[in-house]
Amino acid sequence: MTQASFEVIRSPFDGSPVGQMPVAGEAEVEAAMAAAERGYQVMRRLPRFARADILDRAAGILRARRDEVVRTIAAEAGKPLYDARGEVARSLFNLTNAAAETRRFGGHEVPLDMDAGVFEYQTTTADGAKLDLAKAPVETLAALRRRVGIARRFPIGPILAIAPFNFPLNLVLHKVAPALAVGNSVVLKPAPQTPLTSLLLADILREAGLPDEALTVVHCPVPLAERMVRDERFAMVTFTGSAKVGWHIKAIAGRKKVALELGGNGAVIVCADADLDLAAARCVRGGMVYGGQYCIGVQRILVERPVHEAFLERLLARVAALKVGNPTEEGVDVGPVIDEGSARRIESWIQEAAAAGAKVLAGGERERAVIRPCVLTETTPGMKVEDEEIFGPVVTVNPFDRFEDAVARANSGKYGLQGGLFTADIRRAFGAIEDWDVGGLMVNDVPIYRLDNMPFGGWKQSGLGREGTVYAMEEMTDIKHLVVNYA
Repeated sequence: MTQASFEVIRSPFDGSPVGQMPVAGEAEVEAAMAAAERGYQVMRRLPRFARADILDRAAGILRARRDEVVRTIAAEAGKPLYDARGEVARSLFNLTNAAAETRRFGGHEVPLDMDAGVFEYQTTTADGAKLDLAKAPVETLAALRRRVGIARRFPIGPILAIAPFNFPLNLVLHKVAPALAVGNSVVLKPAPQTPLTSLLLADILREAGLPDEALTVVHCPVPLAERMVRDERFAMVTFTGSAKVGWHIKAIAGRKKVALELGGNGAVIVCADADLDLAAARCVRGGMVYGGQYCIGVQRILVERPVHEAFLERLLARVAALKVGNPTEEGVDVGPVIDEGSARRIESWIQEAAAAGAKVLAGGERERAVIRPCVLTETTPGMKVEDEEIFGPVVTVNPFDRFEDAVARANSGKYGLQGGLFTADIRRAFGAIEDWDVGGLMVNDVPIYRLDNMPFGGWKQSGLGREGTVYAMEEMTDIKHLVVNYA
């Protein structure tokens, strides 16, 4: 495509240039959609092994180019090197798992002789007479049951994938890999802050043998993105990002399929019988990793009162030990949030909570786009740090007396993505999932625990549909049912 202009992509840490990204205008967006239609006609005809081999080869190329991709993620997303390496590791699994699922993904047989009354009503003898099961000989029944139903899954068409900044490779692959695995084409709109990683991925897939026009990366203004969302040439739009934008997309998408992976304000319950050292370590990791910019990050921690002070002491010690600074330097735990505007918003929410009676036990100071990891106590529902998705390195810690009250508080509000529960009582774990409306509950771990083959998605305002390789493949296909009478 001919590009009219380029945008300089800058580091959120210090504003230094990372690279240039072509900006698509109206003509380029139209060309991308037309290319996706043509690309789909190629992809849908490829055999499973061809699609799987492309994904396997892409994993090998990514492995060879790992350092380049890690540095790009760290630079444009402000992600510490340790976590950028972790993202690439997850992306490798995402590709190889998608390849493996491609080889076995398909439909299933639907039994057509399950009910005698329906079988008798829907079937006639060879001469067209009504069937009387009570009088039919075995040979007649054997002949009449020779029907097979096969529910086969087929790709649905071009997919519009709109990705977030916080995982510019792996969350992109959560959309692109399953779409290609089942034979769809993709137009990928990466986050405006982190498009360079998407360009690298497109280059890797091209080198792996992906057909021309099967994947197009489009970096464009919001009005053109909305035009694509509305365009009926797309069979589906899959979006990861804020709840406000996600539900707007659903409202304007028309008749196409929509999958939404949206926000959360993840809660963790720590019971008195829990391993407090483990719980504190995992809560710090879950709340502060990558500056808290996880939709499934730890935001609210509820601790059974007898161990509240002991847990808080452990938590604060681990928060104090975090290294904050330049994400491209080894050993840094917490870098910047994605931009200074986001940092100012997070700072204002902390100050607003403190003005309303919350206590700041650690952190909360801002330097440009860096927020010092913050621990708040005595927060209450109604505060933004409790009710909204803060998307920053901030956790709230409050005591509880009754387990049922803790579950109710964790479940209150508009989000329901994932939760965490630390306890030695398995009955509490099974009881909690009945009343806690989340897409996933991690027992003796925190909400950020996610393997990329797990079903992933939210309840309430946290989303619609499921990601996770095979679950996304199901979302991106539809069923055609073939019934054959071979009597």
